[in-house]
Amino acid sequence: MQGDQQQFFSGQTYPQQPGYNVGFAPQPAMAPGFHPSAFAPSPGAAGYSPYDEESATVKGFDFNDQTIRRGFIKKVYSILTVQLAITFTFVSAVLFHEPTKLWVQNNPMMFWVAFFVMIGALIGISCCGDLRRKAPMNLILLGLFTLAESFLVSVVTARYDSKEVMLAFGITAAVCLGLTLFAFQTKYDFTMMGGFLFTAVLVLFMFGLIAMFFPGKMMTLVYASAGALIFSMYLVYDTQIMLGGEHKYSISPEEYVFAALSLYLDVINIFLHILSIIGSSRN
Repeated sequence: MQGDQQQFFSGQTYPQQPGYNVGFAPQPAMAPGFHPSAFAPSPGAAGYSPYDEESATVKGFDFNDQTIRRGFIKKVYSILTVQLAITFTFVSAVLFHEPTKLWVQNNPMMFWVAFFVMIGALIGISCCGDLRRKAPMNLILLGLFTLAESFLVSVVTARYDSKEVMLAFGITAAVCLGLTLFAFQTKYDFTMMGGFLFTAVLVLFMFGLIAMFFPGKMMTLVYASAGALIFSMYLVYDTQIMLGGEHKYSISPEEYVFAALSLYLDVINIFLHILSIIGSSRN
């Protein structure tokens, strides 16, 4: 019994009730990015084990329990709302306060400081199960990641006109809302697409490296369109992974920080790719 309990709380995902991923992808204005699925096991790979219903019952964490699932989803979306609010505040400060915008543009070293903080926090959350499941360290790492990522996003948006950024924001909100509603009600199970999406991100990463050496409007448009499509699919995938229920794979209720990180990165990447499409189409 003790061994089964340790297996359940190891942070792994289980067929019928766990699995996960996360994402961070490159933009033409930035170096190629990352997706936490690069650090986590994929469904069917080593690290995944059959779900032990006995241990779930003992600990009271049966993910089919409606109360636990609703509480988990509420916690994830509450964290996600705070993350997006912080990012929106950073972006607004750069867009509508000229001194802040000039400071961001004239201090490129801060970009690299934020970049390495973001990478460190991302690796800590993705690779260290004990860190991402234990408060307050998991929230501290997530807070550092959110602040660093928000600054990086504000650096990117500083290169665009405020009307373009607001248009991209509106389109992103509409797309994410539509995809989330679709993920909630569709009968199709997207949780089995983890391997395909991970491969697609790797291809996008390589394409981003090539695009850096062959810049151009068409290259940027193709790259941004592919990125927006891939991370739109990832948003549906991550949403269903969080929902659990009848889906083949879902994430443990203890992994609320990881789930929030996944959804946050999906939304941010969709926004940045849409912004690149709008910016390239008007140049």
